[in-house]
Amino acid sequence: YSKEDIIVAVHASTLPAQGFANFAVLAGVFVTSFYSFRMYFLVFHGKERYAENPEAHHDAHPDAQHGHGHDDKPHESPWVVTLPLVLLAIPSVFIGGLTLMSFIDAQGFLAQSIHSNTEVHLAMAFLREEVHGPIAMALHSVFTLPLWLALAGVVSAWYCYLINPALPAKLKNFFTKIYIYPLLENKYGFDAFNEKVLARAVRGLGMGFWKVGDEAAIDGTIVNGSWKLVGMGSALSRKLQTGYLYHYALLMILGVFGLMTYILWPFLQQVFGLS
Repeated sequence: YSKEDIIVAVHASTLPAQGFANFAVLAGVFVTSFYSFRMYFLVFHGKERYAENPEAHHDAHPDAQHGHGHDDKPHESPWVVTLPLVLLAIPSVFIGGLTLMSFIDAQGFLAQSIHSNTEVHLAMAFLREEVHGPIAMALHSVFTLPLWLALAGVVSAWYCYLINPALPAKLKNFFTKIYIYPLLENKYGFDAFNEKVLARAVRGLGMGFWKVGDEAAIDGTIVNGSWKLVGMGSALSRKLQTGYLYHYALLMILGVFGLMTYILWPFLQQVFGLS
């Protein structure tokens, strides 16, 4: 229900990129259905493949080489795992329908949590006018494209991976030759761009903060600079403390001479006419 709401909202949108967005969400219906059931058919149907790589099983159970009899075949999880999954799966079938109108009309226990201005968000106004409940929405889906795209994804996955499993390899080879498969495999180069440009720039910025800010400014100047300054002061003061009596006597005499000169300076100015 939530996915269908998104598709209907995009369809009703008046944004400039509405056409492409509508195509993208509809294509996503087929792709999501296809790869979900591809996984389902590969895991639960067709030829078993868990014994095709014995080295992996051997590494996964190192005690098997000592004859301890480990069984590498897939098996059902214990009930402490299976039961919670079943209990979670049951309400997940109904929860979307039960809360559909609460999200669209902000009714019930979500009334104080969800607010939308239908004058600004025209898609929400369209949803409130068109959606009349979960049952009506489910029945109406028979006449809409998303349901049939989802079924097409299921049928395509069934045909490609159960009926004609050689077809995906042929399609891969074909699209590799015309460079579409490498383009999709490399995600249009965005991962490489992120790693080589964005991530490298962020790492460089972090390195700059580390070397300049942390090591040079904080450690080198503030932390290390403070003790270096104290050390320099200590070295200078240590030279003043020679331990010789005549040095201290000389300093006392110079100090008394300077003090007396400061006190008597006004009198000396009057007597000798000093300016």
